[in-house]
Amino acid sequence: MLIDIGANLTHDSFDRDRGEVIERARAAGVGRMIITGASREHSPKALELAKTHPGELFATAGVHPHHASEYTEECDIEMRALHAHAEVVAVGETGLDYFRDFSPRPMQRKAFERQLQIGVDTGKPLFLHQRDAHADFMAMMKNFDGKLGLAVVHCFTGTREELFDYLDQDWYIGITGWLCDERRGAHLRELVKHIPANRLMIETDAPYLMPRNLQPMPKDRRNEPMYLAHIAEEVARDRGESLEAVATATTGAATAFFRLPG
Repeated sequence: MLIDIGANLTHDSFDRDRGEVIERARAAGVGRMIITGASREHSPKALELAKTHPGELFATAGVHPHHASEYTEECDIEMRALHAHAEVVAVGETGLDYFRDFSPRPMQRKAFERQLQIGVDTGKPLFLHQRDAHADFMAMMKNFDGKLGLAVVHCFTGTREELFDYLDQDWYIGITGWLCDERRGAHLRELVKHIPANRLMIETDAPYLMPRNLQPMPKDRRNEPMYLAHIAEEVARDRGESLEAVATATTGAATAFFRLPG
């Protein structure tokens, strides 16, 4: 059974059929999912959704850099309260995003630092985001050397140099359907071969990042966790491995990383 380590199932595009989406994922071999909490609004929703499917759904709690301007003292208290729940298995989504700059960069760095401290205080793994901010991202992580637990760079889309910087830190790597995008993700076909099996995880980032080579292509272009199997097949082909080997490795890595039961 596969584990989708990043699904935004609290997104309003799932409001009409969230239960069916979960059922379709289950039928497609996705046994467990980590629901991404990426804002003050959606982190509590991720926890509540996880509570409705014990042992199958889990949550993260954090504030994405796009929403960093909402990271106040009250927000920090709210995030820490969420992390008191066992269903919340990672800190984040947090990090830096200089590509869109939806929040000012100083605010992004402050929110990131506060959430890294939550990681220190809770001992929970980190669910990280980085886009066009590699130097500052690495510098901030270095400030917490020896204090943090495990970390995954979720939805990796970066360069070879970035990948090996992360692997040198023993961080995990999350691969999405970006791999299937011949316009932007072709370089990942080669890079994915270099990720150690015990640090490779897969995710859909649903409803975003629909694999572009999926056939037939859904009319609404909404990505779903059931398409994780397609991503696993693409990763297996690029690594020259069987689907079973990739499924076993990624499920084992995710189970260990998030400390999931079983």
